[in-house]
Amino acid sequence: MSTKQFDAVIVGAGFGGMGAAIQLNRLGYDNIAILDREDDLGGTWHVNRYPGLTVDVPSTTYSYWFEPNPYWSRLYAPGEELKQYAEYVADKYELRRYMRFNTTVELARWDEQAGEWLVSVAGGETLRAHFLILATGYLCQPKTPDIPGIESFAGTVLHAQKWDHSYSLQGRRAAIIGTGSTGVQLVPALARDVAELTVYQRTPIWVMPKLDFGIAPVVQRLFAKVPSAQRLLRMSTDIFMDVMVTIAMWRFRQFRPVNSGAALIGRLHRFLAIRDRQLRHKLAPDYDFGCKRPTLSNTYYPTFTKPHVRLETSGIECIEPDGIVSRDGSKRTIDTLVLATGFDVWESNLPAIEVIGRNGRNLGKWWRENRFQAYEGVSVPAFPNMLTQASPYAWVGMSWFDTVEAQMRHMDRLLGELQRRGASTFEVTETANERFLAEMLRLLDDSVFRLGNCTTSRSYWFNSAGEAPLFRPTSVRSAVRAQDQFPLTDYSMA
Repeated sequence: MSTKQFDAVIVGAGFGGMGAAIQLNRLGYDNIAILDREDDLGGTWHVNRYPGLTVDVPSTTYSYWFEPNPYWSRLYAPGEELKQYAEYVADKYELRRYMRFNTTVELARWDEQAGEWLVSVAGGETLRAHFLILATGYLCQPKTPDIPGIESFAGTVLHAQKWDHSYSLQGRRAAIIGTGSTGVQLVPALARDVAELTVYQRTPIWVMPKLDFGIAPVVQRLFAKVPSAQRLLRMSTDIFMDVMVTIAMWRFRQFRPVNSGAALIGRLHRFLAIRDRQLRHKLAPDYDFGCKRPTLSNTYYPTFTKPHVRLETSGIECIEPDGIVSRDGSKRTIDTLVLATGFDVWESNLPAIEVIGRNGRNLGKWWRENRFQAYEGVSVPAFPNMLTQASPYAWVGMSWFDTVEAQMRHMDRLLGELQRRGASTFEVTETANERFLAEMLRLLDDSVFRLGNCTTSRSYWFNSAGEAPLFRPTSVRSAVRAQDQFPLTDYSMA
């Protein structure tokens, strides 16, 4: 077993981990290790390569503010462009020198005597780090549905997160399980190739019209030459996204008509695409807009009007070697099964690795026994010198980059103060953490999560206790301001 010493170990080489490394560099830390279990950088944009993959937030907003990309081909860029953007950022900021791929972190434990983190990776190696940053993302543990007989299926199984592009879908009799954001993108793409497609829907999703357009090369060149021009476009998408999320979801009590208006747009979008009343009814959510992540598509609903596409809503009884048996007794014979069943956020992702803090506190166990909580969405009592990005009350707005850059501001102020004092450790106080949690719970009382009809949404935003602690229920502007102004006395430093 070898032991190496680092200023910081970052777990995850997606946009969150890269943002953390960039901020550490700005603070003068250069001895960094970025560990990732995959074989390349990009996080979800490396793992997900399924047909039809696009970003569901305008690309101008879904990017670092400090590193605009003038070359997006569309307002909602395809997935491969996000992967290319990740590679560009890594190269420009020289982050690859820190990265170690095919490296699975098994345990991170705080060494009280040494005042360091011991990070154990598969193969027996242990790394020592002054700081530990968890940047594994919320959507990093794919979920396989627990359906009787699924292991017996004799055909080809394609996972959305492990897509096999060498497999031809031409002429196949396929079925897809899952109609979340991934399913909405996959269904139209599959329907273009297969001979038959059955879509197994458990919970309908709110699908909104997608105002998308291509960005001409001449406009891209303008953005590259005059960055302020692209900034103007970004400001409009930023403000629109922030205002809509804030008033439709977090200010539901005061702006219920806005939420109802958004739902009306979704219903009108469905009505214009599908004339069959029974089919339209099957695709209609029976929960309020905002309870479950909505998505955007102009092609999802029309796909169900094609003669070779069938929507199945009676539920799945079991899977047999040659097909799927529904609860109504009907069976669909298939040769290809596509799984778009999302991610296991709560059981194996928060946290994604085992983390042991001061006095043996196990992070996952503590969260499950004492509510999911993290001060300003980044730090937890009894876990010194640790910052966690995909954590309770961290996600702000709809763009992950809003969260990452807010946390980079927090890091800048916190670690800058640590350096100014000549201290070596920081830890958020129990009092500050409790105060922050109480404020988040108070704000949630006005949200669609508390006041809306979310019972049937089956949203991954809710944990098994019926709580929804992933989001910070404030505007992006408010979250950014908080990172610039949080009391430094909320941390003990030594």
